[in-house]
Amino acid sequence: MQEKLTEIFGRDVFNESVMKERLPKETFRALMKTIESGEDLDPNVANIVANAMKDWAIERGATHYTHWFQPMTGITAEKHDSFITPVSGGKVLMEFSGKELIKGEPDASSFPSGGLRATFEARGYTAWDCTSPAFLREDAAGVTLCIPTAFCSYTGEALDKKTPLLRSMEALSTQVVRILKLFGHKDVTSVSCSVGAEQEYFLIDREKYLQREDLVFTGRTLFGAMPPKGQELEDHYFGSIKERIASFMRELNIELWKLGILAKTQHNEAAPAQHEIAPIYSTANIASDHNQLIMDTMKKVAMRHGLACLLHEKPFAGVNGSGKHNNWSLVTNTGKNLLEPGKTPHENIQFLLFLSAILKAVDEHADLLRMSASCPGNDHRLGANEAPPAIISIFLGDQLADVVSQLIETGEAKHSKQGGKLSTGVHTLPKLRKDATDRNRTSPFAFTGNKFEFRTLGSSMSIAGANTVLNTIVADALSDIADEIETASDFDMCVHDLIKRTVTQHQRIIFNGNGYAKEWLEEAKWRGLPNLETMVDAIPCITDEKVIQMFEKFGVYNSAELNSRAEINYEAYSKAIHIEAKTMIEMASKKYIPAIITYTKNLADSINAVKAAVPEADSSVQVNLLKEVSTLLTKTNEALNNLKEKSAQALKKEAGKEQAEFFKDEVVAAMAALRSPVDELEMLVDKNVWPVPTYGDLLFEV
Repeated sequence: MQEKLTEIFGRDVFNESVMKERLPKETFRALMKTIESGEDLDPNVANIVANAMKDWAIERGATHYTHWFQPMTGITAEKHDSFITPVSGGKVLMEFSGKELIKGEPDASSFPSGGLRATFEARGYTAWDCTSPAFLREDAAGVTLCIPTAFCSYTGEALDKKTPLLRSMEALSTQVVRILKLFGHKDVTSVSCSVGAEQEYFLIDREKYLQREDLVFTGRTLFGAMPPKGQELEDHYFGSIKERIASFMRELNIELWKLGILAKTQHNEAAPAQHEIAPIYSTANIASDHNQLIMDTMKKVAMRHGLACLLHEKPFAGVNGSGKHNNWSLVTNTGKNLLEPGKTPHENIQFLLFLSAILKAVDEHADLLRMSASCPGNDHRLGANEAPPAIISIFLGDQLADVVSQLIETGEAKHSKQGGKLSTGVHTLPKLRKDATDRNRTSPFAFTGNKFEFRTLGSSMSIAGANTVLNTIVADALSDIADEIETASDFDMCVHDLIKRTVTQHQRIIFNGNGYAKEWLEEAKWRGLPNLETMVDAIPCITDEKVIQMFEKFGVYNSAELNSRAEINYEAYSKAIHIEAKTMIEMASKKYIPAIITYTKNLADSINAVKAAVPEADSSVQVNLLKEVSTLLTKTNEALNNLKEKSAQALKKEAGKEQAEFFKDEVVAAMAALRSPVDELEMLVDKNVWPVPTYGDLLFEV
């Protein structure tokens, strides 16, 4: 199996090894300089690369190519063009030029732009991102060469997720290198943010999935009562993987390995039918591309196995939702992880300086970091079942928290807590050395040894937005620090004072306790930390003047790009809730109410039949049940009419913030009011009459 794995890994990727083999030495060296150092790409180099890429793809059966990009919808997009070029005699040639490689014009005017371009100014361009390798994808359409690209408007504004991410990576690298030069690291020329995104998801039977309009149209169940058993016994978590799921996972791994994706870990998650896959770290840009491919591939492979892959953050009420843990660290071009402490953290002044910068960044921009993890589905997930709360805080663990406390109190860290031994209580097992840093599943942003884990991201989301924000806010903090150190007369004293002052000023962001505790809500409020419970609450921070100034300072976003993204987010929220409301109205009107009416008729017929056959018989059970069901049916109908009314009112509101707030405050509440009596009825009505598969059917019959 190992030999087969090594043979297939990266087989469908135009990676460095393939380029080295197929490109002239000078061309290869020039391209690698562009990739590694950001030098401008020579058009002659592009022509040679394009021809080699085309030959490689055609040898593998490709007939088309596409500029693969990531619009602001958060998913991927592509337009396929064939390699054929007509020649005389009714013949064709297979050609692909450097110009076609470097730039495309897909138009793509229907994607959200937030006012960045009007329909009559619809030109949109794709530009080759040579830092992320091209790859082949095979499906029913055949083999297609996919070229990762950025997507921008005619006037140069970013219309995608990739462009700002690439800009933020450059900004962060520049500021980190400034700091490292001051520490004497002259050999460091660039720094990359290394990211590993753990991906949670649900797998259910596809036939049952297709019987639920709510799952098909919205990705989550809008109705549904909990079955007798949920995840209370923790018997699914890390349990033995069912054969059908194992078959899916095996094919998924193979497909991902072909694409050069370092899929490493797979296991059952806490909720029934929930699972997780985790890759090895890559640079943020490639990790973002790979995560999009992982989500896309999971859906396709699931269909082949008669399954449906659910990526919604909360497809089932009452059990764990699905997140995406974004593990982030800083790695120099010399291979040094800058978030790796020394033997003890207090001995490593450089590490502590970077730590203090991250504390400053997260504290000053907690609202922006919360916004970067916002989507309609995540509003249902945050705050329970191993998902962090909406309040952003940093978990450092006992050892680092102790060091920070010493720095605040005395300005020096003279000792640090060691990990110590962890006794298992079994003599035949070795004593294990404890990590100095424990885990905290309720923390949104946790230090986990040599990286920070941002756990707030929703499972359906692109990781590009969160990493763009994270990179930029840390770059901003490091810029302030570098400005001060560069003008200092005494380097050691300046760094010492900076660390002490920074951790003191931003200690409020550190919280090692239980994020679910009610006391934390009060304490966070007392500390002045923002509690942005919903996506709509978080959106306004995008257009704060301090945020605009920061992003413009580093060239990551301009004011127009930020304002457009605020509008896009308001619109996305309103559309998502409107679709959910319409789906609930349709299901209640066409499925639930007719089914319940049928059931009440059966009950009434039963009562009349009993009375006719045995007049003295006690039919109070049937009568009471009929009364209870009829009462709930009335409540259902009233709630349905109210939801219709609220949905109609929402559409009359001004598009943007006003409409989104109405959907959040009024329509969401009306949806909950409709769900409640229907879920109660599910527990009363004959299962043979119930019109859709239940939670028990969906979660346990896979």
